[in-house]
Amino acid sequence: MRAVVYDRYGPPELLRVEDVPTPSPTTNQVLLRVLATSVNRSDWECLRGAPLYARLGGLRAPARRTLGSDVAGRVEAVGSGVTRFRVGDEVYGDNLQLMGGFAEFAVAPESALAHKPEELTFAEASAIPQAAAIALRGTAGVAAGQRMLINGAGGGSGSFAIQLAKRAGAHVTGVDNAGKLEFMRSLGADHVIDYGSDDFTRPDEPYDLVLDLVAHRSAFACRRALAPRGRYWCVGGSVRTLLAIMTIGSIIGRLTGRRMGVLVVPQGPTHFTPLTDLGVAGDIGIHIDRTFGLDEVPEALRYVGEGLAHGKVVVTIDRF
Repeated sequence: MRAVVYDRYGPPELLRVEDVPTPSPTTNQVLLRVLATSVNRSDWECLRGAPLYARLGGLRAPARRTLGSDVAGRVEAVGSGVTRFRVGDEVYGDNLQLMGGFAEFAVAPESALAHKPEELTFAEASAIPQAAAIALRGTAGVAAGQRMLINGAGGGSGSFAIQLAKRAGAHVTGVDNAGKLEFMRSLGADHVIDYGSDDFTRPDEPYDLVLDLVAHRSAFACRRALAPRGRYWCVGGSVRTLLAIMTIGSIIGRLTGRRMGVLVVPQGPTHFTPLTDLGVAGDIGIHIDRTFGLDEVPEALRYVGEGLAHGKVVVTIDRF
């Protein structure tokens, strides 16, 4: 089979397409014919090996030669212990444990997958899992009338988070680069900020909830954006920033009543299928900015890594 591989951390130019053996599923695994794989920020981080936690399992060289976790496709074979899927089933899921989605075939644990709704294309289904789980977790508890800020709101998780927060009745501020301001407004954001010209940590009126998808500001700066009893959650960012939020941010929270922490996002279909249901019902839009072919994976990763994507980017492995 054809797969996009890399052997050392670095820029997209290190990626190449090779013919490699088709994997075989073990007892509790499923073999997929991959039809679409969406690109996540985590793919960019694992390619570059930065931040340092992206090297877990492979400090000097990648633990997995093929990236791509959010997969959608058809079941080609199942392990002897698989009970929920049969050959021919259309499935999707977040295969972060094994990755391998930028290839014609991939194996995934049965527990990582869900049946794909007929109403969604493979590209749409692949755009959901990881971004949806983050958005659902990051907006949990937001209530009508509250003020919420989403930093990095123009990307995959952010585009879902804006819509979820608006459904809950919150006043939503989206932060991203100048090229995404209109896109964030189209998703329902009440106010938008270009991080290149304005500082979201110095608002005229503080926020009840801040979801920071591209954390790089200090804990003290983020704390001043919060209203009394406000909450700040960050996802990703440098190791230094995350450690500061977990330590200094925790102390600030105890002293001021403003809770600060790193968002823990559990894996598995139960954590992303609620958003799928909203998408099928037409209550949440699934916004795919661009699609790329397997030979264009380096370009796709660069597009996402450089913050250009409006919503999601998908690599299509076959025509469908």
